[in-house]
Amino acid sequence: MKKGIIIKAILLSAILATAGLAVEDEKLGDVTDGSRAGFIHLIPLLAEPLPGKEPDQIFPTDEVLLPFSTKATCGACHDYNIISSGWHFNAADPNVPPGRNGQAWILADSATATQIPLSYRAWPGVFNPEQMGITPMEFLSIFGRQMPGGGIGEMLDKTDNPEETLRVDITGKLEINCLACHNISPAQDMGSAAGWAVQINRGNYRWAATASSEFAYVTGTTEGLSNYDFRAPYVPGDSKLRAPSVEYYRDLFKHNEWVRFDVSKAIPNQRCYFCHSNIDVRDGKTEPWKADEDVHLCAGLKCVDCHRHGLEHNITRGYATEANDNNNPLTAVSSCEGCHLEKGTFSFFETTGGIKKAECPPYAGRFTAPVPKHAGLPPSHFEKLTCTACHSGPWPAAKTIRAKTARAHALGVAGSNKSGDVLPHLTYPVFAKGQDGKIGVFKAFWPAYWAAMAGDTVTPLNLDTVKTAMSKVITRSALSKVGDWPDLKEEDIAKILTLLADKVRGAKPVYITGGRLYSLEGAGQITSAEHPVAEPYMWPIAHDVRPAAQSLGVRKCEDCHSTDSPFLFGLLPVDSPLKSLSATSAEMIKFEDLPKLYTKAFAFSFLFRPWLKIVAILSVLLIFGVLAISIFDTRYSMLAAGGGISHRALLIEKPLLLLSFLCFLALAATGFIPVYILNGSISGWWLMAHVTTGGIFAGCMAVLAVLWADKNRLVKFSVKRICFWVILVMAMSLILTAILSMFNLFGTYGQEVLLLLHRYSAIILSLFVIIYFITREKR
Repeated sequence: MKKGIIIKAILLSAILATAGLAVEDEKLGDVTDGSRAGFIHLIPLLAEPLPGKEPDQIFPTDEVLLPFSTKATCGACHDYNIISSGWHFNAADPNVPPGRNGQAWILADSATATQIPLSYRAWPGVFNPEQMGITPMEFLSIFGRQMPGGGIGEMLDKTDNPEETLRVDITGKLEINCLACHNISPAQDMGSAAGWAVQINRGNYRWAATASSEFAYVTGTTEGLSNYDFRAPYVPGDSKLRAPSVEYYRDLFKHNEWVRFDVSKAIPNQRCYFCHSNIDVRDGKTEPWKADEDVHLCAGLKCVDCHRHGLEHNITRGYATEANDNNNPLTAVSSCEGCHLEKGTFSFFETTGGIKKAECPPYAGRFTAPVPKHAGLPPSHFEKLTCTACHSGPWPAAKTIRAKTARAHALGVAGSNKSGDVLPHLTYPVFAKGQDGKIGVFKAFWPAYWAAMAGDTVTPLNLDTVKTAMSKVITRSALSKVGDWPDLKEEDIAKILTLLADKVRGAKPVYITGGRLYSLEGAGQITSAEHPVAEPYMWPIAHDVRPAAQSLGVRKCEDCHSTDSPFLFGLLPVDSPLKSLSATSAEMIKFEDLPKLYTKAFAFSFLFRPWLKIVAILSVLLIFGVLAISIFDTRYSMLAAGGGISHRALLIEKPLLLLSFLCFLALAATGFIPVYILNGSISGWWLMAHVTTGGIFAGCMAVLAVLWADKNRLVKFSVKRICFWVILVMAMSLILTAILSMFNLFGTYGQEVLLLLHRYSAIILSLFVIIYFITREKR
């Protein structure tokens, strides 16, 4: 092997850094000169250095070909420490805000009837792997197949297990694999029988990035090796062991034996898909050609157009409240609202950067994003719903559908289980109230695991402990051949919990499944009850986005507001190895935190909305006709010659007046109390009462207009008569602003204007009603 520091590389770096006037302490690749053309990465391959030494260059003629180190090779020009603080690598850092819930790593094991969410991030509903006795090396061996390296992969020596600490010298640490994302070569190998995922499985962490590149091939495994020096040309001990070996494609080594990396900041979508693919499971099959792609990708956007970051790799996740969790300045404009809505971004820049409004450019329409009018959509929907609730995921049906994801099911990895029934069982679209208080769309699964319960604290048990107990109860014939749930009965749970009792002294063994917690009471009697830890684990989804023509509400309000709407009353099947539970379901309104009686009543009211519109329109036309006749025909008597009121009219006048006054009081109470006293909005039963009373009030005002218009002509000045006509005009304004908002005529701002007009009309009407009744003459 040729030893020494790469003098030519250092000289080249120094020259370029000087020419570029690089800032002190910044490396060559940390700052660009602004060119959008890609930089050619013709660089030397550098091996992992000995402690306290500089890295050596790798030459194709070396006696022992070493794997290249991304930390040394890429870190020569890019600050590796800054990069390693990025979102993909900082999960185990307790100082990093966890942000909203994301997809957890799901430990699924058919033999122990387990599917449990794990994460080093402090998300509600997940367990830290350490709580199950899972060390960083064990975690990496299970999930490292679809991790980009770094983070937990470089914490393998932070364990109390001395055997693992010694083994790190053999396997190496799993450095950040820059190629996993930035390599645009189609030969980047993440999932084949010799690529990244397989090297992780073999414990070849030091060699994994090299094996994934298009110019190297790695064979062998670290399994069974001890006292092994990866720099030595031989393996001590058992000659049958095949230590990891690297083969480089020599024709790719160029001038100075440097290699050209085909890397780019414009990361292709396929690089993201290896870890972030999603596929529906229909009829037990997963066929990508049956699914439509996200509308943004169909329009030509790439994942990284929205999910951006700088050198720190603090990638934007794209949810509306991310600015509270992430100091990336692009968070405010990298959400649905940031690109598509005309307002909502300035406040972020004002509070974080002190930018004046005049200096803040408009961001709506980025990437040619359409700015929707949302015609006919009440503004309250933006307060209660996320954009994704209407636009993301498959069109909702009576029941949710199964899904498989790359990280949960090892999609794209050689030898992955292709069965649609393999654990974990994920399902979507689930409509639920999120951490931001809005109803959004989620993926979910029902946790199932064995645990020790002490007081209210539930701690999952290590799978090895559970397997020992289950092997004495569950026979091989009860296990699934495709990785589905085993055939488990309540009496089996009772026996297993009895066996686990000796393993969890000081606590009570329990089994969580299907939303319930099973435990032993008394003389081995199995009991179960609903428990918060058994609730489905959910995480919001944003993809695949459907176009506006396929969004909820495009076929009228009844897409959501009907008695059989999947949005409100769709079913989330309970998932459990117990058949008694798996035959049950939970309604969406449970997760949306909506009262069932009111939600049903409100949905039922939409059956009568067409009649409400008819009554309102006829009332407006009648009032307008009375106004027109009274103004333009001074000789016309409405009901009787000489302006008198007929006997029949007198019979209905007082009851009608009383009904009108009661409606007025009800409308004032339901309209003003929730807004001005409770500091909220008109919703719930307040809204139901307000709308119902409003329809009656509209009809009453139309009839009163006919009865009283003639005697309130402005032939002479009178406070009472002026009040009467103002009340009619305001009533017509109230009815019009309410009814127009129910048609697809006005967009968001138009709806807001209608709401303001409605509110001010109500205030003016209230004032003149009071004046009218104070000054009204007795008959």
